[in-house]
Amino acid sequence: MTGESPGTILVTGGAGYVGAHACKALAAEGFRPVVLDNLVYGHEAAVRWGPFERGDTADRQRLDDVFARHRPVAVMHFAAFAYVGESVADPGKYYRNNVAGTLTLLEAMRDHGVRAFVFSSTCATYGVPGRVPIVETDPQAPINPYGMSKLMVEAMLRDFDHAHGLKSAALRYFNAAGADPDGEIGEAHDPETHLIPLALDAVAGIGPPLTVFGEDYATADGTCVRDYIHVADLADAHVAALRALLGGAPSKAYNLGTGNGFSVRQVLDAVAKVTGRAVPHQVGPRRPGDPPELVADPSLANRELGWRPRLSDLDTIVATAWAWHQKANA
Repeated sequence: MTGESPGTILVTGGAGYVGAHACKALAAEGFRPVVLDNLVYGHEAAVRWGPFERGDTADRQRLDDVFARHRPVAVMHFAAFAYVGESVADPGKYYRNNVAGTLTLLEAMRDHGVRAFVFSSTCATYGVPGRVPIVETDPQAPINPYGMSKLMVEAMLRDFDHAHGLKSAALRYFNAAGADPDGEIGEAHDPETHLIPLALDAVAGIGPPLTVFGEDYATADGTCVRDYIHVADLADAHVAALRALLGGAPSKAYNLGTGNGFSVRQVLDAVAKVTGRAVPHQVGPRRPGDPPELVADPSLANRELGWRPRLSDLDTIVATAWAWHQKANA
């Protein structure tokens, strides 16, 4: 891109999985991503496309310093705890970080005159859906504190828009998966709870056999069905939402998925196809609160943001994840 940079974007949680991919996408579009991350779960090595500021969204003095020095034109907010089971066991941790931390961030934005906010939300705000595919106007009834913490932030965003003119895009992800096609960054959670990296660990012999949680759901093969979206496609959606807000678009929520669901067994078949090895696995009991099927209707984002996934066919997702897995464990 030639000419003047379109501006600095503060990316909270930018050392994490989706946040780091978003920073790469921002830089490719000429933006200057400044990462704020406390490195509780993020990795400083993933910060490669702009300055790094170590800090926490709950630290107002630190936020004031970062806003004053970098003067961002917008914020992308990924800094959140995201382990569903942990949220059930320790809800206070999730409400303090995900809700109170975001409130502090929004107040800092208000006071520094920043009025565009791209929010990493989740399909967990829908709870157990009454139908699939899910549209943005379907009821939101989270079944765990993690989903509730994200729904609370969505409510705060509506109120900050009404009171302060702070415009936002709440991006409700379905299942983020895959890795940077260039192999520069990828998935590195600790603990890891996502299906594809756990399956790859099992295939590579560096993790235990995978546990399939339930095979008696009312789905085609009895295992849970999910909508997998490539992390680079998610990153592109964040940039599209940012451009819409900076261009004067109103606040809105968008589902980010493909509209196609794949069962756990279909994912294991794809892993076997890509790696050439069957996935060692065992069947365990259902996990409480796992809906049988979660699939997005992404047509609103397709239509209003001009966004369409490019890399989200299952074989590409698994192939990029496997390439990253091999590199990271070499």
